Amino acid sequence: MNASDARIDRYWERLHVWGPYGLLGTSVVLAVVSAGIMDGPDDWYLVGALVVAAIVLQTWWHGTRHRRVRRGRSPSRAGTAYYAVRWAIAFVLTWLNPFFAFYAATGYMDADELIPGLWRRLGLFASAVTVAGAQAGGLMPDSTAQWLGFAALLAANYGLQSVVAHITEQEEQRSRERTSTIEALQQALDENAALHAQLLVQAREAGVADERRRLAAEIHDTLAQGLTGIIAQLQVVANTPDECQAREHVHRAMDLARHSLGEARRSVHNLAPVALEHDGLPQALKNTVADWGERTGIRAEFTVAGTTEQLHDEVSATLLRIAQEALSNASRHARAGRLGLTLTFLGDEVILDIRDDGVGFDPLAVAPRSRTGGFGLDGMRARAERIAGSLTVESEPGHGTALSARVPLVRHDQ
Repeated sequence: MNASDARIDRYWERLHVWGPYGLLGTSVVLAVVSAGIMDGPDDWYLVGALVVAAIVLQTWWHGTRHRRVRRGRSPSRAGTAYYAVRWAIAFVLTWLNPFFAFYAATGYMDADELIPGLWRRLGLFASAVTVAGAQAGGLMPDSTAQWLGFAALLAANYGLQSVVAHITEQEEQRSRERTSTIEALQQALDENAALHAQLLVQAREAGVADERRRLAAEIHDTLAQGLTGIIAQLQVVANTPDECQAREHVHRAMDLARHSLGEARRSVHNLAPVALEHDGLPQALKNTVADWGERTGIRAEFTVAGTTEQLHDEVSATLLRIAQEALSNASRHARAGRLGLTLTFLGDEVILDIRDDGVGFDPLAVAPRSRTGGFGLDGMRARAERIAGSLTVESEPGHGTALSARVPLVRHDQ
């Protein structure tokens, strides 16, 4: 409830508490002024007793009952009894002096809060009888004209109060509906907040898992391959008696170690591969193929087809990692004499083809990745699919292998 609604409720509460006193006081003043209307001292004694009874009733109802019916709360039997006793006092007072109709009009103020259901209409009708009788010249009418006037005034009073009561009931119904709607919306908001929190947790967990996969793939593509190359160079050193040749392989091993260290640092910070730090993808692939061929002794060629484009960093890094994995697999498994790598720009996509004349394999018989093995074809395919690309493999035993990675061409400035 906002401050404005609370202030209105306080005004209504004050009106319900002090309104009957004010109307009763007004009636008493007017009755004293019109003292000639009443017959004798007995009427005055009765009026005095009833006024005291009205004050006591009002004080009891609003002073000592802490569970009184307040605006917006449901009517009760106690409220109905209070209304009936007050109406009876007001009816007798109005019978004695019509000016007490002001006090009788109190029944119009709170019938909706004191009387439940259809009984509320009966309470309004009873109050309308009292007020209409006073307006017609007093109770009881003593001529046909007064009876007709009384009937017309009763119809007017009751009709007006019925319209007001109907409007009040409609407003209460709309208020309950609004309250129900607000509660439903609040419940929906709470459920959405809980769902949002759950989605954040799931997204965080998915992000952690994705980051772990990225680091695992980066470590495999950089550290694992670099260490493999270092081991190969050191094995040559261990098996050759030529000091100059051994020194050359030691230098290669040191260069691989430095390169692997740089790649490890960039993997941790999610930066581009070292090969792409100063060169575009074509030059990085050319250098990678040349270094790989020199290190493995396999004849390797690199070709670029189509109009070269400056690719987005993620696209370049993905294709470079796929090429590095393919070259690593070829050096370990293919036993090839020649290998060719082609980078093709085709307007809206980029194609990376790697072909070798090695021993080949059956793609359907590839064993799943082991705990000690590389990421292999699954890793390359996952990398391509991560940027909405695809990877196809063509191979058979004794006839070499052909890999083709196709990814969307996303330019550097997009």
